Amino acid sequence: MAAPASPNAELLMRAKEIRGRSLWQDARRRLFANRAAVVSMIILAIIATMAIFADYLSPYSYKDIDYDKIGCSPSWWTVDAEDFSMCNAGGAHWFGTDANGRDLFVRTLYGARVSLAVGIVATMVSLVIGVIYGATAGYFGGRIDNVMMRFVDILYSLPFIFFVIILMVVFNRNFILMFVAIGAVEWLTMARIVRGQTLSIRRREFIEAALAAGVGTWGILRRHVIPNVVGPVIVYVTLTIPAVILAESFLSFLGLGIQEPLTSWGVLISDGANEMETKPWMLIFPATFMAVTLFCFNFIGDGLRDALDPKDR
Repeated sequence: MAAPASPNAELLMRAKEIRGRSLWQDARRRLFANRAAVVSMIILAIIATMAIFADYLSPYSYKDIDYDKIGCSPSWWTVDAEDFSMCNAGGAHWFGTDANGRDLFVRTLYGARVSLAVGIVATMVSLVIGVIYGATAGYFGGRIDNVMMRFVDILYSLPFIFFVIILMVVFNRNFILMFVAIGAVEWLTMARIVRGQTLSIRRREFIEAALAAGVGTWGILRRHVIPNVVGPVIVYVTLTIPAVILAESFLSFLGLGIQEPLTSWGVLISDGANEMETKPWMLIFPATFMAVTLFCFNFIGDGLRDALDPKDR
């Protein structure tokens, strides 16, 4: 006959059965329960995958010019048999062609590649600068905080376009500089958010315990302050990416951004706006891709905000 289990063994078995969820596990569960956020992530994954494998999804190149196919409408749009045979010789143009006879489908996917790259990389630049700057200003406080935040106010007073134009004139216009120029402007709001969060937690008990234990200033910032402000930062990052994409599109629309033959959604929308009356497909497709992407990032940001909000747990 087996010996009865001890009380300690029963407690251990119950502890294994009833496991608590950490903040991140609970946030992940709540995020994936948000249908809008999940659908948005799936759509973004599809768009990103199509952008990465754009060369394999079309027989055309994004920079090849064909003067025999200038301004061809999409394959499923064309009703005239002669125009259909001429425009689709060598392969179908699902989104039609632009004013130079280039396939709009592959150029839209290349535009997604560039716009998403600019959005993500520039946001990472603003994230690194803003988090370090804001956490430092909020933790030290006093005169250091005043000086650092007055510098942020001065930069805020400069017009965005003026600041970016100065950077691009000084360092010459190129693709990589686009990341740095936009990221160097977008970090200002990030710094303010992190600074406000840091001010609210710098006098908390665990910070005082770390000081009493002899942890240095940079150790406290790295191990205690920054991890505790990561929730609002993640939410703001998802909202910064569409803002950066819009900023890049606006610069490209003005002719200050991506240069031909490379393209972005801003360049395609600018070209399509000039031909919207006679060739509306040149505007419809890149504008639709861009609008869907911006909606997806905003839905994901809303989902993360709800998932990371401790008041809603």
